[in-house]
Amino acid sequence: MRVGTNARRRKNDEDLAPQSLSRKQVLDALRRGRSLMDADLRGTDLSGISFENVDLQWVKLADADCRQCNFNGANLSGASMWHANLKDASFDGAILDFADLDETNLDGCTFRGARIKKTILPNPRVSLPMVEASIKDGSRVVLARESGVDDE
Repeated sequence: MRVGTNARRRKNDEDLAPQSLSRKQVLDALRRGRSLMDADLRGTDLSGISFENVDLQWVKLADADCRQCNFNGANLSGASMWHANLKDASFDGAILDFADLDETNLDGCTFRGARIKKTILPNPRVSLPMVEASIKDGSRVVLARESGVDDE
């Protein structure tokens, strides 16, 4: 069974969809092997959680704290990560097709072998060549600093 907002729910299942899931609910779903496809995780503290090889298609991560998360091999197609803090997260081998990373903090992220077809990146702070280099060699992305912007 999926945890996401469009999932069909049986009568006796917990109804987790109407609001953003809590950190505890996310960890429980991961432990039980439940899908987080289309889940609403907006504004949730997810720092340090491993989403390795998890299906996160169309997940809503806007304003979420995803510092040091492991998204290696995850499918983040169509994910909305607008304004999320992704500092030092790993996206090695992830699928980020059509994902929205606008206004995100990608400082220290790696993308070795990731797929970024039609992905919205936080320009001008992250250049496409910088992300392409990370995809090729696993180097960490370094954000161009803007005056008056706090990345933490």
